[in-house]
Amino acid sequence: MVSFERTSAGGRNDRQLGIESQSLPAPANLDRLRVVLVASRNPLNMGAAARAMSNFGFRRLRVVNPYDAGFREARSAVGASELLSHAEEFETVAQAVADCTLVVGTTAVRHRELQHPLRRLEGGARLIRKRLASGNVALLFGSEKFGLSNDDLSHCHWLLRIPTREENISMNLGQAVAVCLYELIRDSKAERQPDKLKLATAAEIERFTESLLEALHASGFLDRRRVADADARIRRLVRRLHLPARDVKVWLGILRQILWRIKSGKNAAAGPKS
Repeated sequence: MVSFERTSAGGRNDRQLGIESQSLPAPANLDRLRVVLVASRNPLNMGAAARAMSNFGFRRLRVVNPYDAGFREARSAVGASELLSHAEEFETVAQAVADCTLVVGTTAVRHRELQHPLRRLEGGARLIRKRLASGNVALLFGSEKFGLSNDDLSHCHWLLRIPTREENISMNLGQAVAVCLYELIRDSKAERQPDKLKLATAAEIERFTESLLEALHASGFLDRRRVADADARIRRLVRRLHLPARDVKVWLGILRQILWRIKSGKNAAAGPKS
């Protein structure tokens, strides 16, 4: 299993560096989506589809006439065995979508005349998200070899396609499920907003300002730019930064170290008194 936890050049991961990973949002209506696999045969594909559902928070898997041996083997898929064990089995597509108010089929659109409206994934996902707010939606995926049959498609309100190159138009079942579900979950309105940092108080800002001014004077920076209201300008500049409280603590430590180095350097240069 591949881990996507980033590691810095020094070997520390994001968690150690204090960078919190942002997990994808999980809207309350995810349980209203039924992922329906029709006549699937390959256990690896079924396992990958279930794993993608688990990754993105979808739990309602339905299978129509799966290849029995393949389905039994798929139930041992790493990270998705529980989801597969609770999958609902049906003999027909009609039974599998009976409780849904919207049924969407997926197709690669090759060598067939479609009798349904066809939408690209990004536009179709927006419509599905809206319908999930009020009712159940079925998203159908056909067999690895033939896709959805015309009879399967007759139960659909419209069709969805993932834009791919004409030279290689069809996708692996597990990949197709993952791409579709990711597009559904990435609704920008549902994206988790970063935690707001606690801003520093006026007293904390003033301590930082005083340390900064001391460092600027000690380094000779303000001597090179003689301005009557230099201190006031620096004070206004610091306040425009809107520093978080935790950053002020870090900056105070940095400035103290700088001041110590400046002062120790001056003392060394002055030498012992005779």
